[in-house]
Amino acid sequence: MRLVKSEDEIEKIKRACRLTADTIKEVGKHIRVGVSTKELDEVAYRYIKAHGGKPACLGYNGFPASICASINDEIVHGIPKDYRKLKDGDIITIDLVVKLDGFCGDSARTFLVGNVDPAVRKLVEVTEQSFFEGIKDIKSGSYVGDISSAVQTYVEKHGYSVVRELEGHGIGHSMHEPPEVPNFGHAGGGEKLVSGMTICVEPMVNMGRRDVVFLDDGWTCVTKDGLPASHYENTILIRDDGVEILT
Repeated sequence: MRLVKSEDEIEKIKRACRLTADTIKEVGKHIRVGVSTKELDEVAYRYIKAHGGKPACLGYNGFPASICASINDEIVHGIPKDYRKLKDGDIITIDLVVKLDGFCGDSARTFLVGNVDPAVRKLVEVTEQSFFEGIKDIKSGSYVGDISSAVQTYVEKHGYSVVRELEGHGIGHSMHEPPEVPNFGHAGGGEKLVSGMTICVEPMVNMGRRDVVFLDDGWTCVTKDGLPASHYENTILIRDDGVEILT
């Protein structure tokens, strides 16, 4: 598998990423008190199909939906359900992958529902900013560990913890490609980044301890202490002079 993409491949990945970003925005318009996560899943499915794409999560290793919808202490991979309805004060992460013309785009956002506790709002803000801290000095010749270390340092400076059991990844023809992109580590470690690589950087941040539990459904990952978690992800392109955010 080639980690460095051709310019033609990059253009196709960009198109998939644009549809990914647009789909998350469309789902976000429907997030409100009383809506079910199943309804949000249906919004995403219809939007992706109407624009010529394929919801890559649907059927992936048996996953039963087009989006991952993770509420409050659910970190990632929450399965949409009719009975899971949003309540005032919730936070919900929408994570989805679109495949278009043979290439993938991947992104996640954590949304606020109604009147969210200020402490939880701060968690969401820090998680988002940790992504930008992670990539701000990255360019061809940097290392994955430079991203990992910057994310971890910023998150822990604010008193939160990063999830270690799950991580970012390369992307292209497949949803998950090398290299692995952890949210913790040491600068200068891991894979060397080269212009033309497309990777997903996705901080997953717990308000409390970093310990996690995987539920019996085989997918949903939750915080062990029951405190909220937040998730923010973009697909990025490595260039000689920096990075380009594609989603």
